[in-house]
Amino acid sequence: MKTFLRTFVIVTHLLLLDAVTKELAAGLLKNNPPCSVISGFFNLAYVENRGCAWGMFQGRYTILAMVAAVALAFFIWKRKPIFGVDLPGWRGRVGVLAERLLYAGIIGNLIDRVFRGYVIDFLDFYFQSYHFPCFNVADMCITLAAVGLIILTFFAPQQKPHLS
Repeated sequence: MKTFLRTFVIVTHLLLLDAVTKELAAGLLKNNPPCSVISGFFNLAYVENRGCAWGMFQGRYTILAMVAAVALAFFIWKRKPIFGVDLPGWRGRVGVLAERLLYAGIIGNLIDRVFRGYVIDFLDFYFQSYHFPCFNVADMCITLAAVGLIILTFFAPQQKPHLS
């Protein structure tokens, strides 16, 4: 129960941060040119993303996100952690954190898709001619979860095959 409560609190805080920053972006940036924060590197810009992963699969992503949210709800309901809880030490903590970040990211963007029909992105990084697609707090959560899973892939103890 303690792990569930911690997960709920952390995911709720991340969802609130995501929602508040998206509302601020909509209120302050919509219908305005990008706002330069660090000249030549970082802008705040309002973008309505109707696809996934930087606008890919426009209009077809909501169903996939809903399936992912249902799967996450199933894991929470069954109390079956997805990643790393059975790993010792820092590996287990990275796995639990990755799971919580993934919940927050998927649910945060799903809320936008269901209630708005699109996701608000507003963090815009670029360098010279290279321009990274805009993203938001929920996208950062998903990306950090992926980084955590990559770390676990390289550093988690390997299972030895059972010989019969």
